[in-house]
Amino acid sequence: MADTRECSRQELLIFTIARLLKGCRIVATGASSPIPGGGALLARAQSNDAMRLIVLGSTKHNFLCDGGVELFDIAAQGRLDAFFLGGGQIDGHANINLVGAGGKYPQTEVRWPGSFGSAYLYYLVPRVILFREEHTRRVMVPQVEFVSAAGPKNDGTYRPGGPIGMLTNLCWFSFDKKSLRFKLESVHPGRTVEEVRDNTGFDFDCPVNVPQTAMPDAATLALVRSRIAGELADAYPRFVTQVFGQAA
Repeated sequence: MADTRECSRQELLIFTIARLLKGCRIVATGASSPIPGGGALLARAQSNDAMRLIVLGSTKHNFLCDGGVELFDIAAQGRLDAFFLGGGQIDGHANINLVGAGGKYPQTEVRWPGSFGSAYLYYLVPRVILFREEHTRRVMVPQVEFVSAAGPKNDGTYRPGGPIGMLTNLCWFSFDKKSLRFKLESVHPGRTVEEVRDNTGFDFDCPVNVPQTAMPDAATLALVRSRIAGELADAYPRFVTQVFGQAA
C-alpha cells in the first residue's frame, strides 16, 4: 500500500538540505544533528553514493578513524566541502553564539555546550549551512552576546570558508559575503514573509515576491521514508521512531 502521509516538517528540511549539498564530495554533520544527517544521507543516495559522509555518532556512515582530530585535518586540507553549524543565538552578520546568554561572560545566566571547533571550521569549510529549527527573536538576535564563531568580514582576512545561508523551521536565507547580509530566498509551505519578519531580530534583504520552498516529490519522499530512515537509525533511533513511525 502506498504511503499517503503528507510531507512532514522534518522531511521538508531533510529534502532542502539534500538540495543544498548537491555536488559536494565530502560532507560532515555534527553531534545531535538528525535532520542534517538525514539530508546528507539523502544527498549521498541521490548522487549514486558518490558522496562520502561523516555522520558523527554513526558507526556505519562515518569513514573517520580518529574522530574529531581527523575531521579537522580534512577541513584544513581543503577536502571537506560542507558542514553544519547552529547556535543559541545567531545574528544578522552570521555570527553564532554557542556559549551562553544573559549577564556578562563567564557568569552567564544560560549556558550552552560551548564553541568546540566551530570557529575553526567556519573559516575553512566552503559550504557552511547554518541550521536552527527554532526561529524566534530569542535565537535570531540583532547581535550575539558572545561570538563563538565569527561571520565573514570585508577586512582582507584570508577565509576560504563561511556560510552560504541559514535554514530554519520557517524559511531559507542565503548569505551574501559581499554585503554581509542575509536574503530571504523562500518560505516554507504554510509560512509567510510577515511571520519571518515578526520572528527575526535582525534586518535582512527581501525580494518583492518570495517563493515557497520546494517540496519533495513522491519518489523522493518514499526514499526518505525507507532507505534514509533506515540509515539514519544507526545514529538517531529515537528520532527515526518519532518522525517516521518505525522502530530502529
